[in-house]
Amino acid sequence: MSRILLGVSGGIAAYKALELVRLATAAGHSLRVVQTPTSKRFVGVASFEALTGAPVLVSEFQPDPMRGAFPGQPLPQQAPLSHLELVAGADAYLIAPATANTIAKLAAGQADSLLTSCALAARCPVLVAPAMNNHMYEHPATQANLGTLAARGVQIIEPGVGRLASKGEEGVGRLAEPARLLEAVERAVAAAPAGGHTSAPGSWTGVRVLVTAGGTREPIDSVRFLGNSSSGRMGLALAQAAQLRGAEVTLVAANVALPTPVGVTRREVATAAELQQACEREFAACDVLLMAAAVADFTPAAPAREKIKKAERTTLELVLEPTADVLAGLAAQRREGQTLVGFAAEHGGDAVRIARGKLTAKDLDALVVNDISRTDIGFDVDSNEVTILTRTRAAANGGHPAVDGAGIGELKVPRAPKAQVAEAILDAVEGLRAGR
Repeated sequence: MSRILLGVSGGIAAYKALELVRLATAAGHSLRVVQTPTSKRFVGVASFEALTGAPVLVSEFQPDPMRGAFPGQPLPQQAPLSHLELVAGADAYLIAPATANTIAKLAAGQADSLLTSCALAARCPVLVAPAMNNHMYEHPATQANLGTLAARGVQIIEPGVGRLASKGEEGVGRLAEPARLLEAVERAVAAAPAGGHTSAPGSWTGVRVLVTAGGTREPIDSVRFLGNSSSGRMGLALAQAAQLRGAEVTLVAANVALPTPVGVTRREVATAAELQQACEREFAACDVLLMAAAVADFTPAAPAREKIKKAERTTLELVLEPTADVLAGLAAQRREGQTLVGFAAEHGGDAVRIARGKLTAKDLDALVVNDISRTDIGFDVDSNEVTILTRTRAAANGGHPAVDGAGIGELKVPRAPKAQVAEAILDAVEGLRAGR
């Protein structure tokens, strides 16, 4: 499992870091903790030491009895510099909670504590989980600092909305729940170089990416709708991955409850028609289209304006009419230099053969296929397993997919967290664009 370095800064949400440590160690991960002096006012070092089984460090000058090792590792023969050795041995560095003050220091590149020194020395994925008053979080200075960190490749774990520390205050700024923090760390580790990420941050600078995510809802009456199980996780993973590579990303989100990655522009839609309109407005300006949303194929022909009363009916018949094929319509309007990627969710059977026909029929550059008949991948879960079909030899994720007589390449991406699958898809897109 992974070695996680946890940085705890001085906010009242520090108590949640204890639950994160408990969850992470229960999952088999090995943890070390560094604290700022102020954080000890909220949670003492003894609590973290009891849960991790390792000493907590607060200062660069504090001797480390474990000499920078993580639990389960052999001790080095000599005592190294703690702020270098700790983070050098980590698979990920998570700062949670990250106060407004700590975020400002990180953005400025300051190294006035062990926590911030580790951030500067880190070569592993760095994740920052803000926690503060809503006014502090929404202040332009804090937002600018978060944007600076995101542009450098730091992953920002968006805070939640709800009750805050001060009595009667509510809003955005709650530290993300421990389970979500752990999930983000695990995804970051999976998407790191050892997990297959081959593109450097900033490699997509100047590229405009349009991503669709979620599932459309087609109204039956004023309260009911026809929908699907798409949570938008795959689309958000693509949006975040593209943004971290330096792209200018616009997300068209259809009924997505998940938070927007920092630096991504979001457009909210509900129905297939609204998604079509939003995409048509944004499409001409984009260089890459990633059509990950699950768009309804049919919609009620005559939705009721008010709620249909059950007591007034013994049966209910719906007449459905087909929706527009949004992706095919956009493909018909494409300009030179655009790259179009579709997604096909098939239920068992010969999914790849069916998808090959869609790839050419819709004039796409790539089509990502997954089998939604499996419960461990696909809709509303954190993992996926896909096949990427392409129309050029250049689309391998560091390899060379087989190309048939029709010029269609096929690359299988084994089951992995959706963040890692997103990286494989973007690597394929990068290959397509380089092969033009």
